[in-house]
Amino acid sequence: MTTARRDTYTPETLLTVAVRVFNERGYDGTSMEHLSQAAGISKSSIYHHVSGKEELLRRAVSRALDGLFAILDEEHARVGPPAARLEHVVRRMVEVLIAELPYVTLLLRVRGNTETERWALERRRDFDHRVAELLKAAAAEGDVRGDVEVRLATRLVFGMINSIVEWYRPDARGASGQEVADAVVRLVFSGLRQD
Repeated sequence: MTTARRDTYTPETLLTVAVRVFNERGYDGTSMEHLSQAAGISKSSIYHHVSGKEELLRRAVSRALDGLFAILDEEHARVGPPAARLEHVVRRMVEVLIAELPYVTLLLRVRGNTETERWALERRRDFDHRVAELLKAAAAEGDVRGDVEVRLATRLVFGMINSIVEWYRPDARGASGQEVADAVVRLVFSGLRQD
């Protein structure tokens, strides 16, 4: 029975289980034994796929970060007036968060206790800085409010978006991912746009 179950596990399915357990128990509170029990395979089977839980964490937060950074390479994030580019980035941030909900949730919970967590925090800061620069450019052109300090506005926008991980459940009845993205864009840009 163990062999059959081991054969069904891939690095991707193991990562899915690890992310669920990390989100439930916290990364620091998760042992290889916890991962083994959740996956229904032996620890040695896990080590067949990865070097340890730190590698699983790096793969998970990389998936979230790669999704976010990919937004900045999209044509609508690179071409056009800064305000339109910013609106595209904000919408896509919500969409990526919802599409990669467990992975982004984990990313938002890292605290810098390990090398991987410090690396993830640094990449998050880089992403935040790039979005702040876009907001600054939109304000300089007069397309968004200039009376709210850019760093504060950026933190408030990120706070609204990042809070979605705490309440959004894709399987629950309620707003769809598209409705959430639409609402965030309306709220952010109704408050940011110049009259």
